[in-house]
Amino acid sequence: MNRRFSSKTAICIFVLPAFLLYAVIVIFPIFLSGYYSTLEWDGIGKSVFIGLKNYVDLFINNNDGFTKAVMNSFILAGLNVFIQLPIALALALILSRGINGESFFRIAYFIPVIISTVVIGELWIKIYNSDYGLLNTVLTGLGLKMLNHQWLSDTKVALAAVFIPVVWQYVGYHMLLMYAGAKSIPKDIFESARIDGATGIKTAFRITIPLIKPVIRVCVVFAAVGSLKFFDLVYILTNGGPLHATEVPSTLLYSTVFLKYMYGYGSAMAMFIIVECLVMTFIIQGIFKSGD
Repeated sequence: MNRRFSSKTAICIFVLPAFLLYAVIVIFPIFLSGYYSTLEWDGIGKSVFIGLKNYVDLFINNNDGFTKAVMNSFILAGLNVFIQLPIALALALILSRGINGESFFRIAYFIPVIISTVVIGELWIKIYNSDYGLLNTVLTGLGLKMLNHQWLSDTKVALAAVFIPVVWQYVGYHMLLMYAGAKSIPKDIFESARIDGATGIKTAFRITIPLIKPVIRVCVVFAAVGSLKFFDLVYILTNGGPLHATEVPSTLLYSTVFLKYMYGYGSAMAMFIIVECLVMTFIIQGIFKSGD
């Protein structure tokens, strides 16, 4: 009993520094943002307590297009889950079968993940440029000049144009997670399935995918929640434009706090993003549990 108590005490002692650091960096700022969201404050001068007025303005008055920003983030989340993740899963299943050049392709697909987002944003701005960009140049060369667009300035295609670099950057991340899960499955299982006459597609859907379901769940959470708090590429490519066509809550939060100096109102947006991400995580976990 004493040994068990002493081991628990040792665990608490070793965990305590990390917990304190986490509390200072994550937990305390969340509660502080919750407090700021009840204030009318410019970040410098005197603050005035206004209760839930910021939340009323956020959800009811909605004069700044916050609802549009939230809808855009949900569209990105849906695109990431239903387009990006299937592509990543297909690549992972193909690579995990041991094709020629497996190591090369694994590294090649993962390289965009480690490249700076600023570099990727500037790269795709050049690709989308309406005058000398690669995309319009290729379309013109193929005789499809009628499809040329000002990709980041057209409200009809701007959000899709932002989504493509997101897929290009992060598909390798999810692919590597699923690939690692697939490679961890014992080879005896696949050999038994092959002896029983299972084809590659049947093996993928009956064995590989069910066994890497925990990894897929993690990828779905990362893809969905990451889309809800997405900021960097949108800010670099369009800064939320044109006409808020690509605005997401994080870019609107940035302009509200650092350009309009509405710290209380911006904190209300931050609290919504936090709650939104938590709710989305619980929903996804519940869906996967019900599937089990």
